[in-house]
Amino acid sequence: MKKLQLLTGSLLVCLAVSTACKEEEYVYPDVITEFIDAGTDAEGSLQRLITDNGKTLEIQKRDGLDGLDADTIYRTVSVYTLQDNNEAYLYSAQLVLSMIPVATDYFKDEIKTDPTDIQSIWQSGNYLNMILTPLVKDQSHAFHFVNHGITESNGKQILHLELYHDRNNDLEAFSKEVYLSVPLWAYRNELQQNDSVFFEINTYKQGKTVYKFLYPEIHTY
Repeated sequence: MKKLQLLTGSLLVCLAVSTACKEEEYVYPDVITEFIDAGTDAEGSLQRLITDNGKTLEIQKRDGLDGLDADTIYRTVSVYTLQDNNEAYLYSAQLVLSMIPVATDYFKDEIKTDPTDIQSIWQSGNYLNMILTPLVKDQSHAFHFVNHGITESNGKQILHLELYHDRNNDLEAFSKEVYLSVPLWAYRNELQQNDSVFFEINTYKQGKTVYKFLYPEIHTY
C-alpha cells in the first residue's frame, strides 16, 4: 500500500443526498466529520476508511468513488455516517496536505515562513494534524514541512519540524481554512514512543511559536 504525497488540496468526493421526501420532512443523519485515512482498492475506488485509532470501516459502494490511484491511502477530512457491520456511508472526502517533511537543503532558495493563524493543532494516531487559517486573496499559497533534524535531551530524542509557508505575495484579504497532517509514521525507525516532536509555526499574533507533542505509538495497517 503506497502513500500519496500532496502539495495541493482538492475535492475527492462530493456525493449528494437524494431523497423523495420534501425538504422540510427530511431528517438529516448524525454525521461524523474527522481527519481520517481513506484507502482505495486495486481498481482505484474508495474502499475503506481507517480511523486514527486503527479501526477500519468498509465504505458502502455507490457511484462516484472511483477514478483514483489504485492501492493508495489518502489523508482526508471525511464526512460519513456509521452503518451496521463496521460500514460507513461516505458523504464527502476532502484531501489533506500530508507531505513527508524534507531537509533544509531541499529548498533552493530561502525557507519561507510567512505567518498564518492557527485554528487548532493536535496529535492523533500516526499524524500531527492542524487547521490553519492564513489570510489570502487570489494567489496560491505553498505549504510544506521542514525537517531540522533530531537532537537528544535526557536520553530522549526530539524531532524538530517547521511549517513552510509561501504566500506568494498574496494580499491579506480574508482567512481560509487549510488542512494539513504531518505523517509521523515516517519516523517509526528513528523515534520511539514518548520521544518528542517540536513543531514551529510563524503566527500573526505570537510570531514563531513551538508546539510540543509526544511521539505516539505508531499503528500499522
